[in-house]
Amino acid sequence: MTEEQSKVFQRVVSVAQTFLADAMEKGMVTPALIAEQVDFVAGAMVQGVEIDRRAAVAELIRRFSLWIGNASTLADQEGHKDWLTAARRRDWRYWQRYRDFLERKMSLKAVEALDESTNQILELLEDPVREGRWDRRGLVVGHVQSGKTGNYTGLICKAADAGYKIIIVLAGLHNNLRSQTQIRLEEGFLGYETSVRNDVVRFIGVGENGRDAEIRPNCATNRSDNGDFNTRVARHYAITPEQRPWLFVVKKNKTVLERLLKWIRNQVADAKDADGRPIVTNLPLLLIDDEADHASVDTGEQLFNPDGTPDDDHQPKAINSRIRKILHSFAKKAYVGYTATPFANIFIHRRNETKEEGPDLFPQSFIVNLSAPSNYVGPARVFGLRSPEGRIGGLPLSREVDDHLDEEGSGGWMPPKHPKDHVPLHDGLDEVPPSLRNAVGAFVLACAVRILRGQGRSHSSMLIHVTRYTAVQEEVRRQVDALVKRFRQRIERGFERDELLAEWKRLWLDDFVPTSAAIGHALKDLEADCDLPDWEDVVAVLPEVFGDLSVRAINGTAGDVLDYAEREETGLKVIAVGGDKLARGLTLEGLCVSYFVRTTKMYDTLMQMGRWFGYRPGYVDLCRLYTTPDLVEWFGHIADAAEELRQEFDTMVATRATPREYGMKVQSHPVLMVTSPLKMRSAKSLQLSFSGEVLETVAFHRDPGILAKNLAAAEHLFEAAGVPAEAGTITRKRDEGAQDWKGFLWKDVPADHVIDFFGAYLTHPAARKVNSALLMDFIKAMVTNGELTSWTVVLMGGGEGEPHSFCGKYSIDNMATRKPKDGSGHYSIGRLLSPRDESIDLGEDAWRAALELTISAWTKDPARQTDEAGKEQPKTPSGPAVRRVRGYGAEGVPAAPERGLLLVYPLDPKTAGLPEDGPPVVAFGASFPASRSITTVKYEVDHLLWENEYGPAD
Repeated sequence: MTEEQSKVFQRVVSVAQTFLADAMEKGMVTPALIAEQVDFVAGAMVQGVEIDRRAAVAELIRRFSLWIGNASTLADQEGHKDWLTAARRRDWRYWQRYRDFLERKMSLKAVEALDESTNQILELLEDPVREGRWDRRGLVVGHVQSGKTGNYTGLICKAADAGYKIIIVLAGLHNNLRSQTQIRLEEGFLGYETSVRNDVVRFIGVGENGRDAEIRPNCATNRSDNGDFNTRVARHYAITPEQRPWLFVVKKNKTVLERLLKWIRNQVADAKDADGRPIVTNLPLLLIDDEADHASVDTGEQLFNPDGTPDDDHQPKAINSRIRKILHSFAKKAYVGYTATPFANIFIHRRNETKEEGPDLFPQSFIVNLSAPSNYVGPARVFGLRSPEGRIGGLPLSREVDDHLDEEGSGGWMPPKHPKDHVPLHDGLDEVPPSLRNAVGAFVLACAVRILRGQGRSHSSMLIHVTRYTAVQEEVRRQVDALVKRFRQRIERGFERDELLAEWKRLWLDDFVPTSAAIGHALKDLEADCDLPDWEDVVAVLPEVFGDLSVRAINGTAGDVLDYAEREETGLKVIAVGGDKLARGLTLEGLCVSYFVRTTKMYDTLMQMGRWFGYRPGYVDLCRLYTTPDLVEWFGHIADAAEELRQEFDTMVATRATPREYGMKVQSHPVLMVTSPLKMRSAKSLQLSFSGEVLETVAFHRDPGILAKNLAAAEHLFEAAGVPAEAGTITRKRDEGAQDWKGFLWKDVPADHVIDFFGAYLTHPAARKVNSALLMDFIKAMVTNGELTSWTVVLMGGGEGEPHSFCGKYSIDNMATRKPKDGSGHYSIGRLLSPRDESIDLGEDAWRAALELTISAWTKDPARQTDEAGKEQPKTPSGPAVRRVRGYGAEGVPAAPERGLLLVYPLDPKTAGLPEDGPPVVAFGASFPASRSITTVKYEVDHLLWENEYGPAD
């Protein structure tokens, strides 16, 4: 496709989409109608230019089959005045031109969703023309690589329309990420390309053809690699309230932020506050903090005076201090952080404040959870979600890697721990391991298929992320570059060409053909184009692939950059080797193949390294993730943790909780033991709460002695609990009929017996969330507050395993079975509880109240669903709703924070691969009611052990 054909193609798609907008409102868009409109528009517009009408129809089918859930919000309205009305939005020009720009490239539904979510965020800020002092601080949580930059660009446009005059965007730690953000904002907000002299080079994006030049915003930074804020240039800037808005795109760098702070105080401030500090009273500030959990959080532990006030001698960390000082220099300000991993932001103490910096960056005003469109490929899509049957719904994109290590696992090409001068050798040779050779071959084939699908002018990228050390990255780049050159010579010159093509044909037949078929079936609701071309056609375009392919190192010292913007017309095909720069924020356009063997296991760091999540229109079936089995398991943990927290968030939204309440919840969430303890601002221990949680054992010992000990602990509990209140079939009346369970149920079991059970039960070290000793300590602490004093205990049967008798009198006809996961030395399962089991102790009214809360909290967020069923309104209560109703009560349902639920599941040892005549594997699920108390239990952290287990914080 030539440049002219590409532009005509985009124009035809855009105009046809506009013509179809009315039909979309009526739900009447069909593939036949789309084809008809494409033919009409192409016939009317195209003179002498051939366009791919089939590709245009396919693109429009994708756009119109899209669906998007709603954003949800936790807000604290204290001190806030409602202000955003339809009349106020009527003549907004920055937003209108950005909207027009987006509609040329995106689905109308996606643009509509962005319009709604940015309205939600903007109305939570303050009216920029409001008199007096005001301060709003919020957080927007999106999915990794899901379009957060597009969202805050829309927010900036609307904020500028509303009257915000100073807009500062904090864009990562590195020059290339800052430059990438600057380019995106030039296209979406400024409308012109900036230069070192800060003049208009040419009109682009929203300002193409000089559109709306009279409202052109000012910009104090430029797109060059060293185009950050510069005091020498800034001295010539004069900012007054009457002027158009000013944009600053700056790095999170101590020197740059200090420079900006001094300029604001010396050049912009028009008054002094009560302490004599310069302050800006006439210009409202909007500060956007991209990747807000990275570098912005104060990791020093602030002390508090005996009266509870913050110790003013506390010295925040350098970047956090300067961000807060900049905010503190404005009388009217709004701070909005954007992140996919909000854990560190939630750990910020709510009361942190100093005289010099003002309050800390806790999002006290609001937290907004963005939903992703249905074409977003996130953790739940890639890895599935856990269930009693194992992980379900994941796409077959992962390929396991183990040949980067030697047989002992401590040496080889890229061992987990290696020095910064490590020389990567495979079997003693200066070359990459076979798995990486395979991954590069897969990328070459993916590029070839994209060319044949009409996507040859689109960017295609491969990520190689194996080490944090730049010198080692350079060695890897050199090896991969040598490999690509050998491939190119064989394809272009014919030497050993047949052997290479035979190798790739095996990869094509064994991998590409079955994978594309499987993904086409799994994503049929997205109208995914997963048809593969003939092998002969793939071979024919390989020279074209190698003609454009380059290998680059992207790190703090390398000269290579990913110049996507400069190659917009031709498409960049690049293999990027890097570390931290590739791990956070930097978008890899058209990412097809990832080779990833980094060893960190911290949730937020891993999530940010997941650059392969995102949008893959027309090529999701070509994407591959080459990684270790260990990391696949950890990404599964991440998908589950993210889902738990979003469910909890939605439940709190439905009950009108505030960001402070959610902060307490997340700060003590046991899943988040796996984030950097520095970011948790606790150098010695974590304070955990299990209130509102369900904890279930999914990792178990195989030692018969320990299994027998855990069985004895369970039998002792049953004996101490007395006579069961229900036995055999346990029935509960529900709206749709009755729900039945098999087993034995004890009511009003004193907490002492449950404490004894946890004291005697030995959990496996690999149980990331469940530690029986911690649970015992937590229940003891809650009992002193009058909570968790009376328990419902259930011995669960009704499985498909063998029978077993407990205490000689509690006979289970069929024990539960849980299939073991491969690759671990212990017995490991996906999920223990069936979701409905948590409601076994709810009466009909409480069950209905929990269901109503579940429905009101439910959002159609496709990034959290793995199949079509995700669009259906729930018919049973969610776990968070059950636990909240139990703890807080509901209309006609009294609160019962004293009532815990302990579910004991005997698992058939035969299914676990253990001796049939051995003891059953005793598993448990503990469901804790939500609580208004903030009782916690201490979890000691050894930093050296932490780094050894989870790797350093990046």
